[in-house]
Amino acid sequence: MEKSKLDALINLLDDPDKTVFELVEKALLKENNDIIPMLEEKWETSFDTSYQERIENLIQGLQFKETYKKLEAWINADRRDLFYGFWIVDQFQYPDLNMLNIQLKVENIRKKIWLELNNSLTLLEKTTILNHFLFNINGFSINHSNKNSSQNSFLSQLLDSKKGNPVSLSILYTIIARQLELPAYFIDFPKNPLIAIVEPELAKKVHGESFGSDVLFYINPSHKGAITSIKEIEYHLRKNDFRPLFDYTEPKSDILFIQRLLESLEESYHNLGMTEKEEQIQQLLQLFDY
Repeated sequence: MEKSKLDALINLLDDPDKTVFELVEKALLKENNDIIPMLEEKWETSFDTSYQERIENLIQGLQFKETYKKLEAWINADRRDLFYGFWIVDQFQYPDLNMLNIQLKVENIRKKIWLELNNSLTLLEKTTILNHFLFNINGFSINHSNKNSSQNSFLSQLLDSKKGNPVSLSILYTIIARQLELPAYFIDFPKNPLIAIVEPELAKKVHGESFGSDVLFYINPSHKGAITSIKEIEYHLRKNDFRPLFDYTEPKSDILFIQRLLESLEESYHNLGMTEKEEQIQQLLQLFDY
């Protein structure tokens, strides 16, 4: 749309006629984020609080539309980067978040761990070193003191506070493990995600899908990376009548990983009574109905 037409439409946002406002808002929401600087400029030069509020809501609507498009494209991509999927969720709350800054923080953690690894170590030994750096040295843990906080679901906040929820902590663990060339994948364990380390050759053939019984061992990021076997996992599942067992023991795709993260975020907003944000997350979750 031409700048002059955009400018005219933005000026009509303060029209007292509700029908006119709704038509203008609908037209502007068809645009992309490129018009946000124009909206911000109008906000800064206005002294009308009602007009400013309408601009704020419009900006948020445009930013949400952009997050929706990015998430939809990520889900439908042939190959998916888990870090990028996590970053898209962050953009829901922090649309101006710089991805490079977040990447550098993750890279700093990865580099310190990588310096302690060598090719002679087994996957179990490498995992033990990873656990030591993440949980003992860096102090990452579950935010038990504020379980309902929506901040627990965002990567940027997790990296700054070292506190998250079981899903966000598991995703960060998987991202760093993969960057260290550990074949790590998501296990949809009830209420508490686990990470599976699978046979390396099998991981090269299939990316993020079902691996049958080729899991070497399981990791629980919610408990400082506690390592356990399939027998222990199956015992717990049978004891609590979770069936079929393979639903909770076989690796799942990264799509489900991000879906579980959004479900955690939805639950947080619900518990906090933030209805509007809860409804927006529900819209994002509809993208996973495949």
